[in-house]
Amino acid sequence: PAAARRGSWALPAALVRRGGLVGGRWVETAAAFPVQDPASGEELGRVADCGPAEAREAVRAAHEAGAAWGRLPAKERSLQLRRWYELMLENKEELARIITAENGKPLKEAQGEILYSASFLEWFAEEARRVYGDVIPASAKDRRILALKQPVGVAAIITPWNFPSAMITRKVGAALAAGCTVVVKPAEDTPLSALALGELANQAGIPAGVYNVVPCSRQQTPAVGEVLCTDPLVAKISFTGSTATGKILLKHAAGTVKRVSMELGGHAPFIVFDSANVDRAVAGALASKYRNSGQTCVCTNRFLVQKGIHDEFVEKFAKAIERELHVGSGFDAKTTQGPLINEKAVEKVERHINDAVSQGASIVTGGKRHSLGKNFFEPTLLSNVSTKMLCTQEETFGPLAPVIKFDTEAEAIAIANAANVGLAGYFYSQDPAQIWRVAEQLEVGMVGVNEGIISSVESPFGGVKQSGLGREGSKYGIDEYLEIKYVCFGGL
Repeated sequence: PAAARRGSWALPAALVRRGGLVGGRWVETAAAFPVQDPASGEELGRVADCGPAEAREAVRAAHEAGAAWGRLPAKERSLQLRRWYELMLENKEELARIITAENGKPLKEAQGEILYSASFLEWFAEEARRVYGDVIPASAKDRRILALKQPVGVAAIITPWNFPSAMITRKVGAALAAGCTVVVKPAEDTPLSALALGELANQAGIPAGVYNVVPCSRQQTPAVGEVLCTDPLVAKISFTGSTATGKILLKHAAGTVKRVSMELGGHAPFIVFDSANVDRAVAGALASKYRNSGQTCVCTNRFLVQKGIHDEFVEKFAKAIERELHVGSGFDAKTTQGPLINEKAVEKVERHINDAVSQGASIVTGGKRHSLGKNFFEPTLLSNVSTKMLCTQEETFGPLAPVIKFDTEAEAIAIANAANVGLAGYFYSQDPAQIWRVAEQLEVGMVGVNEGIISSVESPFGGVKQSGLGREGSKYGIDEYLEIKYVCFGGL
């Protein structure tokens, strides 16, 4: 039966790689670690368990390739990134199957991720040719002042499991466009996507050593992360993941004063004011909360609904959840809610629900594990929620929607801004003056106004407070991988 199940979603052999990618070569290690399908628990295969030695080798390979890559004309780097993008599109179905197999998200969502992921290579292929310096008017007649933009050097890229392809290309596309080389450390749950991208990078003609991948187990991750953050040949760290891990990496990077970009944890508020179009708000809430089963950095974690429309919103939201969300294997065409990444994630959702109910919250729909298996959980809606409950104090990262009732605009903003993180925030209103006030006052890096899905390649992605440093995507994303060099040209 297991073999029969796998027959409908067999991993594409042409893109599945088991070794690390170092200096253009596929590297095997003495030990390997398993990659599992979170839906069934079945082992998809074993991948090379790279350690500090392989990480250092990858850094050296990236450093050695850096001079030639950085000196290439921007147009040539652009053409190679463009070819990589085209290969992703040619292999989009195979890449999506890899994501669904190792991550669990519905195949339709995985296909969407591949298109989103590829679009970063396209975007930064175009931005590579738009890295402009400046000529600055000098105060002395015999001088000219120039500002040049140059690649920072080797960039260490550390990525999460929830978007195993897009979180790589959003960083790597910018780095390579700027003239940097990279060492990618993918999440231990989802290394196959990073390695598949490496295979396509080789096919695209990206030179050996420009894109390196060092997969490793959970046990090896701290040591590999420390190497990438402390090796003096690494000039830049870009990390997406938890705030706690980000703080550890920042401490490591401080020793050699590396450039850092951090996209860390979120705790997104979703505010629905009395003036809102409730039906549109419900549609936005469904999309924002339950995409990837609530396992996204920017998904809503706290719903704040004004008292005048609170009951109507909760009723319509519950009906939409029950009508439109379907739990199942990501390879089932009707599935909208795949498994959570592992049992630890399920336990956190349970803990948040139990804590909320013990303090008076009501389960409107869902509330328990799904019968399909240990990593599946019912999409859940809670009402009568207070700010004292765990689910409103920390990020759940699962299919749980807690609703808090509020009275005034000032109260909603105060609750929303009480968090020590600030990645994304959403609100629904049809009052133009209120839209301006709230958009400006929310302490987040990204705001969705009457929109539940806001990510795009053209937009600057990042947060404030303890949600991180820097921006990714957009015209600003490439600046994270560039140094500004001042040149004073005298004696004229």
